[in-house]
Amino acid sequence: MVGAPDGDKEPSFLERQRAARPWLDHLVRSGMRYQENKGSYYAAGLTYFTVLAIVPIIMVAFSIAGFILAGRPEMLQQISDTIAENIPGELGGTVQGIIESAIDSRGAVGVIGLITASYAGLGWMANLRNALTAMWDHPRETGNFFVVKLRDAGALISLGLAMVVSLGLSAVSSGPVMRWIVEFLNIENIVGVGVLLRIAALLIAVAATSAVFTWVIARLPREPVPFRSAILAGVIAGIGFEILKQVGSIYLGSVLQGPAGVAFGPILGILVFGNITAQLVLFCTAFAASTKASLALAYIPAPDPAVITPRVHVQEGPGIRGGLALLGVGVLGGALVGARARRSGAGRARH
Repeated sequence: MVGAPDGDKEPSFLERQRAARPWLDHLVRSGMRYQENKGSYYAAGLTYFTVLAIVPIIMVAFSIAGFILAGRPEMLQQISDTIAENIPGELGGTVQGIIESAIDSRGAVGVIGLITASYAGLGWMANLRNALTAMWDHPRETGNFFVVKLRDAGALISLGLAMVVSLGLSAVSSGPVMRWIVEFLNIENIVGVGVLLRIAALLIAVAATSAVFTWVIARLPREPVPFRSAILAGVIAGIGFEILKQVGSIYLGSVLQGPAGVAFGPILGILVFGNITAQLVLFCTAFAASTKASLALAYIPAPDPAVITPRVHVQEGPGIRGGLALLGVGVLGGALVGARARRSGAGRARH
């Protein structure tokens, strides 16, 4: 209301909607947390380290897989196809080419490639953990350098195993295992079984991806966080990632058709896909940290210590009070002197 005091100001439209819809209030809190904790800044850093680390990590991982599965080329091909299917557009073909090169030249990767991949992977993991910790708005102690790096290495290995399990579930849901199940149940001739299989494959892929994102949001921050708050955020991230893959296929397909896309297509695809994925994960982390349960356990820093500073004021001259006091003293002194003079004059007159 115009002219009303600030305390009587009516709430804005957004404030009324937030009060009426808790889910909207949660989204607004998440967005504010994401912005206040520099989510876009951390996402840009993660994108850089993703580009720096993805090629050596894939090369070393699949050169090792090439040694282990040398006698099972069909399994290697299935893993490669599954990874390519989970990366949108022409970018999946680029990554598949890197995988095939790593498998073909697995003997040449050697110690140097392993050291390079370890260095790049640890840098990427350190930045990911720092970004997640920032979204939870927890204090972070630096700690011992070697202990921190060992923990980052353990987190990197754990994340790699989680991704292997996720890709394995995706491969099972879209591979010969599903066909074997259909044949075993003798339902291959049922109308619509193909659609049901595709839906089942999509649900399994979303569930596997959601489990990985939940683990990332809840277990990779450098300080303990409530796991229950990360479950819904992980599901949202898994669904968002699947949507991102579908939209990314269309977007990257249009980007890579131009002359610049032909020349810089793979790196552009990695940059765009990596940055959007990083922002998705960090926003979902902010979403998990903005739940009422998380806010109840949030870290509240101690107030700054009180500092008592004595104030010494030096004033030149008597000032107003001093002037009045002097005036009063002067008047009183003048009255006393006048009275004494009158008494002295009266005494002389009698004599």
